[in-house]
Amino acid sequence: MLGYLSAAAICLAAVVLIDFDPWSLTFHDIPGYLYLFPENSARGAEKLLSKEELHRYTGVTGSSGLYLAVLGQVFDVQKGREHYGPGGSYSFFAGKDASRAYVTGDFSENGLVDDVSGLSPSEMLTLQDWLSFYKKNYVFVGKLVGHFYDEFGEPTAAAKEAKAVMDEGLKLKGQQQEQRKQFPSCNSEWTSTSGTKVWCSQKSGGIERDWTGVPRKMYTPGSEGHHCVCVRTTGSPTGHSGSSAYSNRGDLDNPKLQEYEGCHPNSEWCMLKD
Repeated sequence: MLGYLSAAAICLAAVVLIDFDPWSLTFHDIPGYLYLFPENSARGAEKLLSKEELHRYTGVTGSSGLYLAVLGQVFDVQKGREHYGPGGSYSFFAGKDASRAYVTGDFSENGLVDDVSGLSPSEMLTLQDWLSFYKKNYVFVGKLVGHFYDEFGEPTAAAKEAKAVMDEGLKLKGQQQEQRKQFPSCNSEWTSTSGTKVWCSQKSGGIERDWTGVPRKMYTPGSEGHHCVCVRTTGSPTGHSGSSAYSNRGDLDNPKLQEYEGCHPNSEWCMLKD
């Protein structure tokens, strides 16, 4: 411990000797601080900016740089200056957190805001994709104090609510992926002479499997119309695999499905009536 304290004293003395005002510095400015106190390295590496400070980073002549924020996380987008700098296609994102506009496409003054309340789970997943894009392609700077983070850099109630909606979106996405495996989309083609043909194969809908299935109309609650899916015709219904208590008709009896009029119920293809 004495060795650590001595090292800290030497570092501080070095700062004074080279004619810096030590009272103008933070502990993170002292050489060796993060070595002596590694538990503070993560927090020390990130900035906490106010909205007024972030607004100075718009890339215009005389500005401090080129930053933007998504869900309260600030990124240096200088290497994308052609897009985010003055005159760029996305310059309206510079110097602010306009999270809502990434989803709504409303780039007016009223739309370029950080309030994401009311966005659906799927819309929040889109916003999460944008956040991942910036994390992958640009330098993370720190956090924006205000809507999503408090003055200590801790998540606010708004941030926790946004995360909860994202989690719901991930859950729904997982359910949709499982449904795609259970009911892959049909192949389809249209010709002016024959009309529309739909058919099933072991690769239709982009889902490779060991069964082919038959075409059916699927109706999803809350959505208009229907779409063609391939349905397994043998074995127990999905979710009851191996149970002898259910019929050997696969998923044909699912209440969301209807047969195509005029098509044989066991055929792997069907010509649709206009």
